[in-house]
Amino acid sequence: MAQTYSVSLEKIMKELSLEAVYMPEGGEQRLVVSAEVNRPGLGLAGYFEYFDNSRIQVIGKGEYGYLEGLSPDKRRESVNALMAHKPPLVVVARELEMPPELLEACRTYDVPLLSSADTTSSFMAALIAFLNVQLAPRITRHGVLVEVSGEGVLLVGDSGIGKSETAIELVKRGHRLIADDAVEIRRVSSKSLVGSAPENIRHYIELRGIGIVNVRRIFGMGAVKMTEKIDMVIQMEPWDNNKVYDRMGLENEYMDILGITVPMLTIPVKPGRNLAMIIEVAAMNNRQKKMGYNAAHELMQNLGMVDDVPAGPRRDPQIF
Repeated sequence: MAQTYSVSLEKIMKELSLEAVYMPEGGEQRLVVSAEVNRPGLGLAGYFEYFDNSRIQVIGKGEYGYLEGLSPDKRRESVNALMAHKPPLVVVARELEMPPELLEACRTYDVPLLSSADTTSSFMAALIAFLNVQLAPRITRHGVLVEVSGEGVLLVGDSGIGKSETAIELVKRGHRLIADDAVEIRRVSSKSLVGSAPENIRHYIELRGIGIVNVRRIFGMGAVKMTEKIDMVIQMEPWDNNKVYDRMGLENEYMDILGITVPMLTIPVKPGRNLAMIIEVAAMNNRQKKMGYNAAHELMQNLGMVDDVPAGPRRDPQIF
């Protein structure tokens, strides 16, 4: 069974600047477990066949106008029927005036009632984006996550292979550290993975022979970042003279993380190789591939070994 995650109302209120109109005792610690958000127009009209009471309910101008058009008795009946399903939270957008029947029903059924100054669409977009991150499926992987030339690069490999040392060199070259040793990876959409560091080890890095260092304090705030999308994975492994490594880059390797395939490269490690520079080039080359340019295919075409490059927009590499 898949693990479920939750986020407290207190955290939602702080993130989205919500004002409490009615908050039951201890209500700030109540947990939201669904990233889905609902506008309860059908519920207010009395249709509950597919109503999901785990969703946050957002009342906008449309729902407000519908309630205003009802008689006080019908309005009370409508909001009581909705609150009887005990949704985790009701938010009124646009700072609309609270119908007294709504406030009374929230108190009767112990449902938190909050107010937002944002428009309904803007508020729902921000709320859904926040919930998608907070409630996303996640795993923790041993590795190092760095931002290199705008690309999120996850370095993986055996302990002691040199991931942290490479990350420090990348930071010195102007790139940013997100996580060292433990990378928490969240699937925030069907196509996107976002990595971050556990809060208790954020901005710290371990260097054998030196110990623990705080990258933010040594290199400044510009050397660290809280989160980053994972665009590629680099597998670092000891150089094996008996292994044939890819020298052209024609074959694409991928790693599956939480059901999403991420481009992967295997970089052999041996004394004398400038790994930081190699990873810089790998990150920029990965960006070029996403933009439709593949240097290996272009070279093979120039040599007459392929008929044409793969479908997609062509790019002159000098413009990037």
